[in-house]
Amino acid sequence: MFVVSKVAIALMSPLGASLFGGLLALLLALVGRKRHAFWFGILALLWLWFWSLPAASNWVRGYLEDQHPPIAIQEVPQAEAIVVLGGGVSPAGHGDLYPNLESGSDRVWHAARLYHASKAPLVLLTGGSDPSHSAASEAEAMGQFMQDLGVPGQAMVLENRSRNTTQNAEYSAEILAEQGISRILLVTSAYHMPRAKGLFEAQDLEVIPVATDHEVLSRPLWRNLLPETSALDGSSRAIKEIVGRLVGR
Repeated sequence: MFVVSKVAIALMSPLGASLFGGLLALLLALVGRKRHAFWFGILALLWLWFWSLPAASNWVRGYLEDQHPPIAIQEVPQAEAIVVLGGGVSPAGHGDLYPNLESGSDRVWHAARLYHASKAPLVLLTGGSDPSHSAASEAEAMGQFMQDLGVPGQAMVLENRSRNTTQNAEYSAEILAEQGISRILLVTSAYHMPRAKGLFEAQDLEVIPVATDHEVLSRPLWRNLLPETSALDGSSRAIKEIVGRLVGR
């Protein structure tokens, strides 16, 4: 089921949809449907070009990020635990010495800020991994980073079974229930927060969203109209979140 969901997400992404459209155009051309092949090819190129524009990528990401703007640490209310979602730190592979920080590692850094500001006494790190490729879970990798940021090991609880956001919420809720905790600060990237918040609230938790890793920045207009691979990646991640939230509903 996990592999099927990954394939479905790849096909729904702008790159996957464009490649599928290009393949369909090629097949139509091979069977003599040249007119249809031409238009499918054009549509595939236009679709890829549009979502590669920073203007389009910022628009779709901004739709998600604007729902949870940045909050100053001093304005964040108290809670019983800080829950940090995986997706920002890649665990070390077999034979590697250290985990790798990804663009979403702001999640761990921001959670450390909250802990040091005494916003909650406990940090729950949630995220598993594929043991055939990783020497540790994502939660363990985040825990290593948090200790380097000064968070003591006894203040952390690891949930290392989950492989997606739905499981993050389900398995974290089980651990929190054992601890008698129902009010949490949820930390994840801003574009990911709307879907994550809904999934954790579905577990009967009182969720205070503390979004970080806001990606949409103001920039000169001319730069927004030139295709970029980073914009295509941002569009893909945002579309995945929107589709995932609709399917969850």
